[in-house]
Amino acid sequence: MDSSQEPVTDVDEEAQPAPEETPAPAPEDADEELPAQRAEPVEGAFVAGDRVQLTDPKGRLHTVVLTPGKQFHTHRGAIEHDDLIGAPEGSVVHSTANTGYLALRPLLADYVLSMPRGAQVIYPKDAAQIVGFGDVGPGMRVLEAGAGSGALSCSLLRAVGSEGSLTSYERREDFLDVARGNVGAFFGEVPANWNLRLGDLADHPADEVVDRVVLDMLEPWAVLPTVAAALRPGGVLVGYVATVTQLSTYVEALRGQGVWTEPYAWESLLRPWHAVGLAVRPEHRMVAHTAFLVTARRLAEGTVAPIRQRRAQKH
Repeated sequence: MDSSQEPVTDVDEEAQPAPEETPAPAPEDADEELPAQRAEPVEGAFVAGDRVQLTDPKGRLHTVVLTPGKQFHTHRGAIEHDDLIGAPEGSVVHSTANTGYLALRPLLADYVLSMPRGAQVIYPKDAAQIVGFGDVGPGMRVLEAGAGSGALSCSLLRAVGSEGSLTSYERREDFLDVARGNVGAFFGEVPANWNLRLGDLADHPADEVVDRVVLDMLEPWAVLPTVAAALRPGGVLVGYVATVTQLSTYVEALRGQGVWTEPYAWESLLRPWHAVGLAVRPEHRMVAHTAFLVTARRLAEGTVAPIRQRRAQKH
């Protein structure tokens, strides 16, 4: 009997202090810790000051800058900024009318198409090719004219990284202000490695040598002597011109200067496709001609450019 009762007694003795050592509210305490654990920052979570792109069920885009305590009003109800702050990117937030909005940070391409404009922006399809065919990379020194609305400047600054530099010339002060505001808004501040100058690239000092030059201006041929003096041998020059007459004048000016490789000119047409199940067809709208791009490389001093053999086209 005694031996059979001892385990019972032991259990009773251990069970009595248990509420003191492990109080009844312990599970509640554990539950109380969960919200704190959930409140820990999620990698990439939205924070106050973030620019967020909201997409409604019909694909319409809205951009907001998160501010604690504020609301974003849509025709489908209001969205609390506080519901987004701390939420992971890619979340769906609901308006007061229970409409879901997908929340993502805007891509550079999205930002460019929605940014305030002074001059016409260079479209993402062309900016990507300028960076790609211009071989713009980390650590490079890039010279740009003109700055316009800052769209291309964003792509160039991202490409050169913190170790590279971008010098941008803009002749109009109002455009320069727009460009500074757009670039600063995209990066969160005006990058320290961006030298934005009010003036003409024709006045660029020859001793400020660069690795790449991008020209987006009405008469790029007018600054070719300055560009040739500042661009290192082997450096790449990219021209962006809108019309056929500009293209012809610019390319012939490059050939006439005699310090460039044979110019390469092209344009790109962007045609989206509709692909749902077996219904696969081109979209009815496309981004067609925006501009011509021209690349050439700087020859070493004293080098005579080889004459390109041209054959008459047969009609």
